[in-house]
Amino acid sequence: MIFESLAEKLQDTFKKLRGHGRLSEDDVNTAMRDIRMALLEADVNFKVVKNFVAKIKERAIGANILESLTPAQAVIQIVNEELTQLMGGSVSRLTIAPNPPTIIMMAGLQGAGKTTSVGKLGTMLKKQGKRPLFVAADIYRPAAIKQLQVIGEQLDIPVFTMPEGTNPVTIADEAIKHALSHANDIVIIDTAGRLHINEELMQELKSIKSTVHPHEILLVVDAMTGQDAVNVAESFNKDLGLDGVVLTKMDGDARGGAALSVKAVTGCPIKFVGTGEKLEALEMFYPDRMASRILDMGDVLSLIEKAQETFDADEAKKMEKAFRKNQFTLDDFLDQMQQVKKLGSLDKILGMLPGMGGLKKKMGDIDMDLKNNKEIAHIEAIIRSMTPAERNNTKIINGSRRKRIASGSGTKVQDVNKLLKQFDEMKKMMKKMTNMKGKNGKSMMKGLPKGLGNFKFPF
Repeated sequence: MIFESLAEKLQDTFKKLRGHGRLSEDDVNTAMRDIRMALLEADVNFKVVKNFVAKIKERAIGANILESLTPAQAVIQIVNEELTQLMGGSVSRLTIAPNPPTIIMMAGLQGAGKTTSVGKLGTMLKKQGKRPLFVAADIYRPAAIKQLQVIGEQLDIPVFTMPEGTNPVTIADEAIKHALSHANDIVIIDTAGRLHINEELMQELKSIKSTVHPHEILLVVDAMTGQDAVNVAESFNKDLGLDGVVLTKMDGDARGGAALSVKAVTGCPIKFVGTGEKLEALEMFYPDRMASRILDMGDVLSLIEKAQETFDADEAKKMEKAFRKNQFTLDDFLDQMQQVKKLGSLDKILGMLPGMGGLKKKMGDIDMDLKNNKEIAHIEAIIRSMTPAERNNTKIINGSRRKRIASGSGTKVQDVNKLLKQFDEMKKMMKKMTNMKGKNGKSMMKGLPKGLGNFKFPF
């Protein structure tokens, strides 16, 4: 997981701080030394680390923080604020042209994941109601055009190409004309990359820029290359003038040094992060939310947004009514389980909940993959081995039925008993929650993300 190593070290440092009660200047100096080492080990740029630690120390020792009742908490808050600023302060959104089409030029070295990022960005924009057009302007890499066409076909997004040998500048220019005549309001240009930065590559990119005047120039860099990614971003920004950075393979880099250094070194904001191989695995980069995750303060807003994207609102209302009337069945539960599986891994979900860093360590060998989780698969098999009448009314499931269900699902009678018992307990608990009123007089369920309020795994 991204920042895993850094998060663990910082959380250990803060744990020591909390154990001191009142803090001395020596306590703060020790904590700063630990933070400095943790950042350097996370492959954060040395100058960035030096300035970052100096700012925290200046704020932590001043302003009567050491004399406050909760000095450790105050220091942690300072680290959170400075970490947020280090990564850009606030979210940096795409510039959308007032008069379509919005032209987005994607640049980067070969192997950074540029073409895949074009597909991911197209997926995100299409979900927002846009009509993207992909432009295959990488005429050098073997199969680059074919790769983009395959992605476009998957997403039902058109791909603009021209005959072999056409100059990339001409391709980009003609693509804009095509977009205007075909009502495409977003044009994403997939430019050529090289294995290293060279004058020929930069000149081509500059020519495309001066011809089509893109509203956004996004550099795609591989987060796993650490400080090399930052150096690449610095070079591209100097020669081309970037509007933002897309960090790919963030899920594969446990250190995260590039994410913490790129804004401070280049001045370019990180706009998106790639968090997996799937075309939906692109997220907007929120510096404040990322800082909170690193410090184990959670990221509930992202979890709520993910849940709202995943859960069907009408289905959630139907579930709540079923709970209120005590008519929630195993069929309903199975439907809800299918929706929760779309959230991804339990590891990611726990990372978005405050104070769950320690719990993730303790869970150790537990299968974090909700989609392919064996225990969830067993539960589904048990429920699917029941008759419609049994799923609708678990009270009719006697001993012989339990044996048949266990046999049909490849599980044991004890597993069936456990599911039925915990499902019954869940129904009782959720019934109580639907009847509980908050201070505003509304049901407690109303304050929960769509669908989440109705769900609890029975294991």
